[in-house]
Amino acid sequence: MKIALAGSSHWHAEMHLDAARFYGAEIAGIWDEDPGQAHAFAAHHDLPFIEDFTEILSSPPDAILLMGHPSMVPARAGAIIAAGIPLILEKPAASHTRELTALRDLARQYQAFVAVPLPNRFGPAVTAFERLRRQGRAGPVAHCQFRLVNGPPQRYIADGVAWVLDPAVGGGGALRNLGIHGVDAALSLATGKLDLKSVSIANRIHPGPVEDHALLVLEDGAGALFIVEAGYTFASMRPGGDFEWRIVSANATLIDRGDHATCATLDDAAVADLPFELPATRYRLFMRDTLDRLARNAPPSASIEDYVAAMSLIDAAYQKAGS
Repeated sequence: MKIALAGSSHWHAEMHLDAARFYGAEIAGIWDEDPGQAHAFAAHHDLPFIEDFTEILSSPPDAILLMGHPSMVPARAGAIIAAGIPLILEKPAASHTRELTALRDLARQYQAFVAVPLPNRFGPAVTAFERLRRQGRAGPVAHCQFRLVNGPPQRYIADGVAWVLDPAVGGGGALRNLGIHGVDAALSLATGKLDLKSVSIANRIHPGPVEDHALLVLEDGAGALFIVEAGYTFASMRPGGDFEWRIVSANATLIDRGDHATCATLDDAAVADLPFELPATRYRLFMRDTLDRLARNAPPSASIEDYVAAMSLIDAAYQKAGS
């Protein structure tokens, strides 16, 4: 399949390029709002450079991976959807949920394929739990914890995307940027509506306009508890940071620590190591799933519907913290 990478100045551009190449996709070209940056990126990776965004629409690839400044992405995403081209929409795709909701409605109108990279859906704990559930061995979810704490916010300044730390552009801090992965995990495992029990959002270490730490406690309609923790408070810039995905059900305990994952089950008294992919390269798993679904004309695993649901819950958390 041919994929155009539109928005090479995004800090995930290298990850997406690695993922696409890893699973054999052909890169149709590189584009960015900053032509100089896109030209340098394309030359560095020996890829075609696209100067004008309209070239992508007039000679469309099999899919467009769109990423960039939230003020510019919604209009371009809308044009891709209206042109009938499958879209992979990187986050943050808008500064406000209402803009995403409008894109969601447009996607519904055109019955468009809009996949959103939420790569931890393909992590070892989640996939093993889903396998147990299909086998009828999981049992009801009891409690889960999703922690994603990376290094200091200065990383975004170093990456040339300081706008991530501007709440008017990025829409928030660590909760919006990192916590969305945990919120999505909670939504995907919850039974019924998630109730926001408590919220803590603050600057624990790094002063600034956006929070560097957030903790949410949620409960679903069946009484399962979900804890989501996100932050910029890990004392290292290393990829992965402090990461843990923990799923506990009646028959199973699954723990994914990024570089090691285990599954324990009561019904066979087994504790097994699980195959894992490092968090930094889980975009490969997302890309494999997306390419497969495009080939089968199947809907995406994580869609703009899921993105809007997670953003809406985060909006409620910010509102609760503010009140």
